[in-house]
Amino acid sequence: MYPALFAFTLLYLLLAFVWRSVLVWRRTGANPYVLPQDDSPQGYVGAAMRLLMAAVLLTTGVMAAVPQSADLMGLLPWLVSPALQSGGWLLMADALGLTLVAQAQMGASWRIGLDARARTALVQSGVFARSRNPIFLAMRLMLLGLFLAAPQAVTLTLLVAGEVLMQVQVRLEEAYLHGVHGETYEAYRARVPRWL
Repeated sequence: MYPALFAFTLLYLLLAFVWRSVLVWRRTGANPYVLPQDDSPQGYVGAAMRLLMAAVLLTTGVMAAVPQSADLMGLLPWLVSPALQSGGWLLMADALGLTLVAQAQMGASWRIGLDARARTALVQSGVFARSRNPIFLAMRLMLLGLFLAAPQAVTLTLLVAGEVLMQVQVRLEEAYLHGVHGETYEAYRARVPRWL
């Protein structure tokens, strides 16, 4: 199971962050990866998110290479059940699907981070008519699914860290979108919930 978990995690990260970024870069000529590397709140969250993604990949990679490491990562045996593990896999598959659909619907507006120089369109249709943050929602589902598929203290820590970081990042993005789109964003915000 752990090699499949690593393979899926790698696939998710490649499709969600690398593939879509390359597509947007080719289509627009603009690098959609705009996380600053400074001491700003956005720079801090960006660095922490990169660390989180690396930790997720490392955790699943270690479990795949050394299956016995699951016990050393604080296995939570009372949560090990086929039903919960299946639910975790289902959540991860849903997370990948939601991410890909939301990114496709964003088109050239897709960015990783906030680009003060770019004035991209405010996407309000498709999955964005149900959630203002479907990609972050999908990332939350991915981390929850990972925890259910491999219930350990380490995966629980990744889930909690991801939750905190995404809550902060979403609020930074809301302030940015208000600054860029003003009343249009406020009307959208009043109509569509943050998550679901």
